Amino acid sequence: MIWYSFIMFIKISSKNNIKYASIVSSYRENGITKHKQILNLGRLDLIENNPSFYRLGVKFIELAKKKKIMDLENISEADILNYGFVAYKKLWESFGIDSILNSEDIKGNIDYSLNDTCFLMSLTHLLDPQSKLSAYNHKNRYLGLPDVKLHNLYRSLDILSDNKEKIEEELFYRKRDLFNLSLDVVFYDVTTFYFESVRKDSLKDFGFSKDNKLNEVQVVMGLLVDKNGMPVGYELFPGNTYEGKTLETSLLKLKERFNIDRIIIVADKGMNSKLNLKKIHDMGFNYIISSRLKSLNKDILKKIFSKEGFIKEKKYSYKKIDYLNKNKEFDIRENLIVTYSDERALHDKKLREKLINKAIKYSEVPSLIKASNKRGGKKYIKETGACSFSLDASAIAKDEAFDGYYAIQTNELDLEPKEIINAYSHLWKIEESFRIMKSTMEVRPVFHWTEKRIKGHFVICFLSFLLERTLELKLKEKNIECSPERIKEALNSMNFAEVKLEEEKFYIKTKVNELSNKILKVLSIKPLKNIIPVQEALL
Repeated sequence: MIWYSFIMFIKISSKNNIKYASIVSSYRENGITKHKQILNLGRLDLIENNPSFYRLGVKFIELAKKKKIMDLENISEADILNYGFVAYKKLWESFGIDSILNSEDIKGNIDYSLNDTCFLMSLTHLLDPQSKLSAYNHKNRYLGLPDVKLHNLYRSLDILSDNKEKIEEELFYRKRDLFNLSLDVVFYDVTTFYFESVRKDSLKDFGFSKDNKLNEVQVVMGLLVDKNGMPVGYELFPGNTYEGKTLETSLLKLKERFNIDRIIIVADKGMNSKLNLKKIHDMGFNYIISSRLKSLNKDILKKIFSKEGFIKEKKYSYKKIDYLNKNKEFDIRENLIVTYSDERALHDKKLREKLINKAIKYSEVPSLIKASNKRGGKKYIKETGACSFSLDASAIAKDEAFDGYYAIQTNELDLEPKEIINAYSHLWKIEESFRIMKSTMEVRPVFHWTEKRIKGHFVICFLSFLLERTLELKLKEKNIECSPERIKEALNSMNFAEVKLEEEKFYIKTKVNELSNKILKVLSIKPLKNIIPVQEALL
């Protein structure tokens, strides 16, 4: 953990009998004192009578309104204060999150600013992910933010939990007005967030972990994002919930709360069950979903493997097959969009060869095969005797027939196959959304234990993700492609050194990277001066 209270001083060093001067900051990281060079001033003998240094001194005199030259040795030690957060503050206010949180029906009669506490927690996720206690301890790293109390951070989580749906609805309609939001295609997926705990309750529970944390409790999140990757809404489920069972709840709330009549749900095969597809269909929604190709009947597979009907593109071929998705209780007319590519065929072959190699190793230790399921390499092993096994050539051949093929099924019958393929190809946006939440914003592990605090924590994560995605989108519109990590780095580089000259305090801007200035320009934020008297600083 980095402590952002810095000491800054001028360091004189020697090399080859020549003295050099530099401005250096001293700070502590994980209990270790480190030095970082802020500015290299150059050779000490060249600084003497240097006009540039003279002009800098004069500027200090003008700002301090003094008639005499100040002795630089009287400059105080410096604290480093971040002002890069102004980018997110502007977006926070552009969405009207401040007015939402300050409204009487959400904040009630509390005696503190719900907006100020929530903004600090959101900044923590965006710029310096850490616990609520650490966020409170380091709140002074942000220049000019109002003071907040530690206990109010936790109280705010309870309020957010009670008002999660109100906040989502307000933001949905404000996003629609700000971005001319057309919610015709929505991507849905599920992930898990773990806790450093083995104690389960009505929300935290053991289940299949996508974080590979098999011995810790978790919650399941179903997330909806639009075609730009902007979050629409989310639902939390107990940690033992099967992902396929989360879809109906999420879609019902989407339809009821946002009054949406026509929408296409795009999801991977984890959501593909006949019951899920019927529920989507019955709600009046359409779907584009990855097909469980190997579970289709022989007649359909014969049509899929036939060379007839494929249309050649640069990197793949495709064709459309009329398909009746039959069940004992219902039939749904669908289009099955089948694609084939040599590149995917090679990829599938390499994956299978790895599994075959594993199967060979397993067959040499029969106890491992009997003690476990037949997933992975074990599916290519067959029992030939009481305690003997061999490779299953028929199972290998069966899988080999599917090399290079992929299928998407949809009840949206009016869209062309290429439109279906294009919509499905953007499913990576929701996978990226989860990656950002888990890595850049470090949502996991969750350190809260009560159900309300956990739910409030995820409201903060949702607000933070909305701001980060919006900034990414605004930069992209100006042909500035950058990752969330680069954005965080750029905003964290925007700092002032606070120093005291005699009786007056000044902010001196430190060097920023190129992306920092681009962010300010895109958001129409006026760059701050290099040196500002504290009393003139208005953020």
